[in-house]
Amino acid sequence: MLRQESLDEIWDGRRYGLNDMVRADSGGCKNCSKCCETMTDTIILGPLDIFRIEKKLNKSFEELLDGCIKLNMHDGVILPSVASNEKGCVFLSGEKRCTIHDSRPDFCRLFPLGRLYENGSYSYILQFGQCPKSCSKVKVKKWIDTPEYEKNREYILAWHGLIRRVGELVVQLDDESRQKSLLMGLIQVFYGESYGENTDFYTEFAARVEQFEKNITDII
Repeated sequence: MLRQESLDEIWDGRRYGLNDMVRADSGGCKNCSKCCETMTDTIILGPLDIFRIEKKLNKSFEELLDGCIKLNMHDGVILPSVASNEKGCVFLSGEKRCTIHDSRPDFCRLFPLGRLYENGSYSYILQFGQCPKSCSKVKVKKWIDTPEYEKNREYILAWHGLIRRVGELVVQLDDESRQKSLLMGLIQVFYGESYGENTDFYTEFAARVEQFEKNITDII
C-alpha cells in the first residue's frame, strides 16, 4: 500500500540491505501487542500471505472471508486485509499473542521495517516511532525471516508492479463494468482459487501472472 504521509515523517533516512544491522528487534514483543491491537486495517494481504494462512488454518479463501479477513479498497485496488474484533487483530489471542506467528503476513514480518521501491527494486527502511519497544540491533535477513529470499524478492517486485499497474488502469478505464471486471478478476485469479497444499507457490504465482495478463488484454 502507498503511504499517504510524507516519507520523512516516518523514516530515519537510511536504506538498509539484507545483511545490514538495524534497530528492529523488539525482543519477542514481551508484554506488548500494541501494533496488533491498532494496525489491522493497514495489514494488506498479498497472495503469499493468503497461501500461508490457508495452509496454517486449513481454510479456503472463502472461509477466511468469514471473519478472518475482509476486502477493502486500497489505492484504487480491491485487496484483502486482516479483519479486526474487540481485541484488535482477529489473529491475536486472549493472551495477546499471535496465533499464526509462523505464518504471519509479510507486513508483520517486516514491522517496524518497510520497503522503499526505487528504480525497479527496493531497499529496507526503518519506520521510527512505529514500535513502542526499545528495539535492539538485528540483521535485516534474520528479522524478516523469509525463506527462499531471491524467489520472494522476485515475487514482491512482480506483485508490487502489478498492483500499481492495475490501479493506473482502473483510473484510465471509463467504463464501470470493465473496472469491476479488472478488480474482481484480480481477486479471483490470485486469491479465489487455492494454490494447493503441495504447490510451489512461486511457480504457481508466475503462471497466474501470465493468466491475468491475458485477462487484462481482453478487458481493455
